[in-house]
Amino acid sequence: MSARQDLIDLVQRSDNGDVTPPNTSWAALTVDETIARKAAVLMLFGVLDDVPAVSSKPLAAADLDVLLLERAHTLGSHPGQVAFPGGGIDDGETPVAAALREAEEETGLDSAGVEVLGSLQELGLARSNFLVTPVLGWWASPSPVHVVDYGESAQVFRVPVRDLLDPVNRVTATVGRDGRTFSSPAFTVCGVLVWGFTGIILDGLFEQLGWAVPWDRSRVHQVAF
Repeated sequence: MSARQDLIDLVQRSDNGDVTPPNTSWAALTVDETIARKAAVLMLFGVLDDVPAVSSKPLAAADLDVLLLERAHTLGSHPGQVAFPGGGIDDGETPVAAALREAEEETGLDSAGVEVLGSLQELGLARSNFLVTPVLGWWASPSPVHVVDYGESAQVFRVPVRDLLDPVNRVTATVGRDGRTFSSPAFTVCGVLVWGFTGIILDGLFEQLGWAVPWDRSRVHQVAF
């Protein structure tokens, strides 16, 4: 079965209520839904571009990559963190429209080349008190991407899924805030750490797709602020 079909099947299972959300014990997913703002992110997968995977392991979806960006280190919210393109949903806007608009504004992609496969259930983003709708997309006709505004993003890049799945690149990220320690699944790829909300979503997605590979959760990476 193709990776694209795996993603379509996941959306259908989600529509039927047959998808278990990512581990809700992670503090990052806890929000007050009565006052949370609505947002959407684009989880855009496509056939691996001309930048090869570092990992040579025979893992699932070996010919696949996903679009990510590194937020500007000067931002007041989630500075320097790796994220999916996305942002707040405007009045009268659907999550799909918001995800595509934000992706265009942040990465310069041509959304005409994106096949929207569907949306997954909302997830909380505690730090910003957002309720986020993940929108799954397939890059049917990839277009060049780049940083549109360096005040918002430090870099835009496509990550081979094989590198994300490789246990060598998996750690548990921990961060201390307000006298408490928060943890999340994380990925060390492309010279960055993918952790927090994005790490949780990717970890849960790979589990639901049946692509996940066992990894050593006792390997801890302390996030410095």
